[in-house]
Amino acid sequence: MKISTKGRYGLTIMMELARRFGEGPTSLKSIAEKNGLSEHYLEQLIAPLRNAGLVKSIRGAYGGYILSRESSTITAGDIIRVLEGPISPVDFTEEDDPAKRDLWLRIRDGIADVLDSTTLSDLINFKEESQADNYMFYI
Repeated sequence: MKISTKGRYGLTIMMELARRFGEGPTSLKSIAEKNGLSEHYLEQLIAPLRNAGLVKSIRGAYGGYILSRESSTITAGDIIRVLEGPISPVDFTEEDDPAKRDLWLRIRDGIADVLDSTTLSDLINFKEESQADNYMFYI
């Protein structure tokens, strides 16, 4: 399974909204400009996220999008499944060799465990901590 730009950019949108949670709506234009992405493409991705109840849209001159709930309750798995569909490394059937089928199931479950145990809060904190550890040394 390879995560496409839909999943990667969807995570970007959701992380930006999580960073700004409680500050009011955020426009897709500002997210696109900050991350060097196509606003038109982000518009296509926000609709399924809104339909899944992960984000809310706010209309008006100062409108945009907000998370529908706290970032600690939204997982990467929630976002990836909405945008990419079911998580599976390969398509397999009951006729497949049981040893191979067991391997594919364990891989699928391992990926799902990581995605479902990683919240937007975790992703934001990881990014902020990794940036805080970057030191500049001058000689």
